[in-house]
Amino acid sequence: MRRPSLLRRAFPSWTLSLTILAFWLMLADSFSTGQFLFGALLGLVIPLFAARIDREFARIGKLRVIPKLLAVTLWDILVSNLRVARQVLGKEERLNSGFIWMPLQINNIHGIAALTSMITLTPGTVSVALSNDRRHLLIHVLHIEDEAAMVAEIKHRYEQPLMELFP
Repeated sequence: MRRPSLLRRAFPSWTLSLTILAFWLMLADSFSTGQFLFGALLGLVIPLFAARIDREFARIGKLRVIPKLLAVTLWDILVSNLRVARQVLGKEERLNSGFIWMPLQINNIHGIAALTSMITLTPGTVSVALSNDRRHLLIHVLHIEDEAAMVAEIKHRYEQPLMELFP
């Protein structure tokens, strides 16, 4: 097997380097020489570490699920904001927060990442941990009424469509 050139080893992904530089400059909200140099340094160093990570490429399935999945997620975020506001402004002793281990059917790491993001973006729930075997997801819930119903709803609204998107 042929070794990559010195230039390729120093710059494993010039597109990632430029993206990091651009995002750094946007985050810094300044286009000074110092910010540019620091962003360039980040753009050189981060891809070197990222190249060492064992990559698992995304397999993309049915793209037609994306619009409905986005609509469901946005609707759930809106409804959950109202529900959480009512719960927080209500009596504290009425809250029944806790942790739920949700068994996962999805095994694509990109789909799992999307699932954990959707759960965390929805007020009142936070993805906490993924088991080492990627078969269970720990979720913290602000108010649990029926654990089984909550797991079934997450599976139906998010996991199933994500399994179509990331087979």
